[in-house]
Amino acid sequence: MLTPLSLSTSQLPLLRTLNNEHAQELSFADAPRFAHLVASACFAAHIGAEAFIIAFDQDADYDSENFLWFRQRFSRFIYVDRVVTAAAARGRGHAAALYEALFTAARAAGHERITCEINADPPNPGSEAFHAKFGFTEIGSATLPNGKTVRYYERKI
Repeated sequence: MLTPLSLSTSQLPLLRTLNNEHAQELSFADAPRFAHLVASACFAAHIGAEAFIIAFDQDADYDSENFLWFRQRFSRFIYVDRVVTAAAARGRGHAAALYEALFTAARAAGHERITCEINADPPNPGSEAFHAKFGFTEIGSATLPNGKTVRYYERKI
């Protein structure tokens, strides 16, 4: 298991606001839901209130359809549920730093696969370009009950 990095309790409201500003890409989370995501994560980290990442391993108590897609296919994995950088902080390398920290922690815990999904409809070309730069490759797709179409990706580490 990864050693979780605690998100500062005082930062949770600000990070939840950042999350909800990007609800189309990430999904809206009320205060109890966001607190549950953080508490259930195997890895959660933030850079002030400008960026954060939340990831789960295969044993997480998590009901996301995307997470469950990976659980049905892999016995061991890390799933990046959400990573976001505030618009004013983009281009500073925050998301890259958060991913590098995740990769380091995942390797140290013996993981070999990092997974994620990216919206295809509505499209998220910025996320596609970012993940391609980090070596993620597409391994599947799905249309969700809410009408979104997603593509599933993995990166071997």
